[in-house]
Amino acid sequence: MADDRVRDAFRRWGYLQADLDPFGRLEPFVHPDLEAAEGQDAERWRGIYCGPIGAEFMHMLHADRSRWVAEAMEGDPPEPDRGFILRRLAESELLERFLHQRYVGTKRYSLEGSAALVPTLDAVLESAGEHGAEVALMAMSHRGRLNVMVNVVGVPARDLFAHFEESDPRSVLGGGDVRFHLGATGNYQTRAGGALHLHLVSNPSHLEAVDPVLMGRTRARQDRIGDEEAIDRVVPVLVHGDAALAGQGIAAETLNLDGVPGFGVGGTIHVVVNNLVGFTTPPRLLHGSRYASDVARRLSIPIFHVNGDQPEAAVRAGRMALEYRARFHTDVVIDLIGFRRYGHSEVDDPTTTQPKLYRSIEKTPMLWQTYAERIGAPREDRDGLEKEIVDRLTRAHEEGRDAKRMPVFRKLPSYWDPGKGGRWNASFDVDTTVPIDRLREIAERIASSPAGFEVHPKVAKGLAQRRAMGRGEQDVDWGMAEALAFGTLLRDGTRVRLTGQDTRRGTFNQRHAVLVDVNTEEEYVPLAHLAEDQAPVAIHDSTLSEAAVLGFEYGYSRDTPDALVCWEAQFGDFANGAQVIIDQFIASGEDKWDLLSGLVLLLPHGYEGQGPEHSSARLERFLQLAAEDNIQVCQATTAAQFFHLLRRQVLRRWRKPLVSLTPKSLLRAPAAASPLRDLAEGRFAPVIGDDRVESAKRLLLASGKIVHDLRAGREARAALQIAIVSLEQLYPFPEKEVAEALEVHPDAEEIVWVQEEPANMGALTFVRPRLERLTGGRPVTTIHRSPSASTATGSFAAHRLEQEALLNIALRKTG
Repeated sequence: MADDRVRDAFRRWGYLQADLDPFGRLEPFVHPDLEAAEGQDAERWRGIYCGPIGAEFMHMLHADRSRWVAEAMEGDPPEPDRGFILRRLAESELLERFLHQRYVGTKRYSLEGSAALVPTLDAVLESAGEHGAEVALMAMSHRGRLNVMVNVVGVPARDLFAHFEESDPRSVLGGGDVRFHLGATGNYQTRAGGALHLHLVSNPSHLEAVDPVLMGRTRARQDRIGDEEAIDRVVPVLVHGDAALAGQGIAAETLNLDGVPGFGVGGTIHVVVNNLVGFTTPPRLLHGSRYASDVARRLSIPIFHVNGDQPEAAVRAGRMALEYRARFHTDVVIDLIGFRRYGHSEVDDPTTTQPKLYRSIEKTPMLWQTYAERIGAPREDRDGLEKEIVDRLTRAHEEGRDAKRMPVFRKLPSYWDPGKGGRWNASFDVDTTVPIDRLREIAERIASSPAGFEVHPKVAKGLAQRRAMGRGEQDVDWGMAEALAFGTLLRDGTRVRLTGQDTRRGTFNQRHAVLVDVNTEEEYVPLAHLAEDQAPVAIHDSTLSEAAVLGFEYGYSRDTPDALVCWEAQFGDFANGAQVIIDQFIASGEDKWDLLSGLVLLLPHGYEGQGPEHSSARLERFLQLAAEDNIQVCQATTAAQFFHLLRRQVLRRWRKPLVSLTPKSLLRAPAAASPLRDLAEGRFAPVIGDDRVESAKRLLLASGKIVHDLRAGREARAALQIAIVSLEQLYPFPEKEVAEALEVHPDAEEIVWVQEEPANMGALTFVRPRLERLTGGRPVTTIHRSPSASTATGSFAAHRLEQEALLNIALRKTG
């Protein structure tokens, strides 16, 4: 073969025969192009591409990027600081041994077998500092997490030992989280004399669920900086497990965000701690590809497979990865292939499932010891290094045992200082009104486009209606109320971000936040042109993903407590696809990690005959998660209510996620529209009582669209002895306001909860016992659809029959 063909063969396929695993679990792949390569040239290229780094890069679309990797691989590697690498390996492995001896049988998910992770991260961070980074955000699951906390992030070892000792268990009764889920902050001192602020993100056992959260947090930090250098000043590093990266769909969803407008972060450094096993399962049963990292091949990015037994190669790969990111601002993957000295956790016995492998592992010394021999470190230097590290850990252990309080591993940024969590307090309430002249001014700008910009005729008609709303000539509909809420916040300096599938137009053609010229397809965002000194607005269509995008927005909200951050589902039921984010971060993040979020979930909800997946936002699930005032669950029924709800979410200091069940048919319905003055006056009312009916014999309570159906049905039937009360906030449950609404109708002998949802869904089981405490002994009955395994019928005709029957029962004549 000609030299060029030999070179190109090894560039393209050499990684398949790279020397990556000391235990021979990755046998060289026989490729005909490599087998045909012989002679001195072949050996030269084999030495470059089939050594301890296997570079997978020839699939990339951009020739300059492939050329960069080739030059980096084929150039002389920089001379490593072997003494520094040795020290870092020793600090990593001796910490693990110390914990293994002091806390026998305690789970810690040891890094032993993959200790090269620490010098790899050193190389990434050192290089990041050289390229202008000020902050590095990191996320990882269990494997090696405690080690990274101490040896990379800089958590004092004494604080880690205090957590092992559980020095103050009463401080986390009913809450908190296990030590290997906790977040941590610290400062990484680079060897060039600089410092990077590190933040290791808290995450649950759901492994890759933290991936988009890290990206969202990174994007938020970059947006806070707001200049062109922000993507170099804030660097994200994601550490994966091999089985999780290959097997969990949210990892692929997160990779798909790379470079998507509104979601890009200038590239993420992905490091796979690849043990070639998942819990007890071998790779052939975990993924159908050769490498766990093959999920990343969908992107035009380099993947560096590295032998974890070769720390100098790992350091080189770490530096190459960061330098590539600094040059091209895309993701990069380092697949660090090592092993697990113990089982999945230290209480497992791996010899029951991998007996041959673990007989070999048992004979394998610690990496720092073998590396010391390779580089010829004198025995007395090794002994001195070990004594120094163990003595330091011993002192830290004694200090940790004496701790009286459970230490906190992280310190929040100052922009969280005004935020309040815990139980709701009336002192947190705020004025959400806006002077009517300001509303009119903003309305005119929201409903305008530049001269010569030709808007679609249907959209132009809607803009004309919005201008009429702003002048008070028409009541304000839902979409306009939302736009005015956004606009007033932006005008006063509050950042607004809204994402979701087809969010810019709106699933129901109701938003049109981004206008499109029908001739040129040029785009114009009216909300971005309110005033020169306004806050930034970001409204983006998202990828077709719920889990990754909602995780991203939760992460974004974690670093923008002073912004209104919203995620919208196309239909409320689609939040199903992001349930792990809802359960493990949004609902429980404060209880587990004392971390607040003001994220808003906009979930279209309402029974309109459109089938099971287009009816219900599964309200019952959010109410089941509701405890300790952890979230807000609201179902506004008017445009003004929604306007005040959105504004109060960000204007008050109380930072809790808001689950807003939004309408579909009511988006343009006159019954849900509000006069402009209702936006300039009042505030969000948790309960809307009924003072139109005197001496009511029956009092109906309901929430959402059914309230309007009941009111319309009452008028049609002239059922004037029936009062209808709307519960606009379901949680925290507004007991005082409900009690006051009930007191208005003391003669009502029937108190009835009415809902569209089946009996086993909706708010029924949540609301009924609370109502029974407030009715003064009057019985509470309920009206609902029959219990069902599915949320709704798929037949429009059947829906109409059910809905009519429900209304007839609720509005039957009294007395």
